[in-house]
Formats: sequence, structure tokens, C-alpha cells
Amino acid sequence: MIKKTRSTDTPLAEITLRKYESPNSLDKREAVRKLCLSVGLLQPGDSRDIVVDIFQVLLENHGNLLDSDRIQDLVIANRKNNSLPLSGIAQSNIRRQVRRLRELFFVEKVKNSYRITENEKLLNLFEERIEKFYLKSITNRVKDYIKLVENLH
Repeated sequence: MIKKTRSTDTPLAEITLRKYESPNSLDKREAVRKLCLSVGLLQPGDSRDIVVDIFQVLLENHGNLLDSDRIQDLVIANRKNNSLPLSGIAQSNIRRQVRRLRELFFVEKVKNSYRITENEKLLNLFEERIEKFYLKSITNRVKDYIKLVENLH
């Protein structure tokens, strides 16, 4: 009997996009939270939302380079100002969440510090890097699989 091996199906790229109601008058943190939900950085109902504070801190310091220690300090202050628990503020978690923001092209690393990518507007980053490049490459690959399946049937 020949033993079949199966390769692990590891995606080369993936993205989650969600559509919510039109944004109305939201405070800064809630607007960033909805953005994080919309692009899959945060799951609906997730109480561990430190990524929201990290993203907000980087947005509020647009143009400035922040190292992970400074991000941590600003996140702690932000969470205290919003009367939120100080959970998820460990340095390792801060770096992990910043990496997730980097993977979506919103944040870049410059030496050992971080900033909004190229000090660009978020809408430009989304359109140029996610819509035109990342999403396009994913949808093209899905189309390749669709064509293959159609040809096999």
C-alpha cells in the first residue's frame, strides 16, 4: 500500500475585508476600531483590541518615527484615557501587532522604529498597495483556479 503524503495548504497571501454601515460621527478610537474590523485586523466581538490603540498612536504621530518602547508608552496612556484595561500591552504583543499592520502595508519599519508607510495618506496606501497590488494578485490567482476547474469539468 502506497502512503499518500499531503502538502500543507499554506496561502501565499490572504486578506479579510468587511463592509459595515456608512461611517457617521464616531470618535477617533471607534473610527480606527471600525477600520481595523473592516480590514481584518480585528475580529467582530474581539475584546483584545490593542491593535486599535497601536494604529491610533501611529496615526496621531503621523510623520514621526516611534520605536516599540514609545509605542507601548503611548498605547498605555491611550488606554488609560479611554478607561480600558491594560491587557495586551506586553512588548512582544506590541511588536506582533505592528507586524500585522506592516503586512497590510499601513506601517513601515525604518531602522528600529515605525511610522505610517512613507508618511502617506491611508486612502492612498489602501488604493495603491492593497487594492491595486495585493488584492489584484489574489483575485488573479483565484481566477486561475476557476479557469483550471472549468477546464477539468
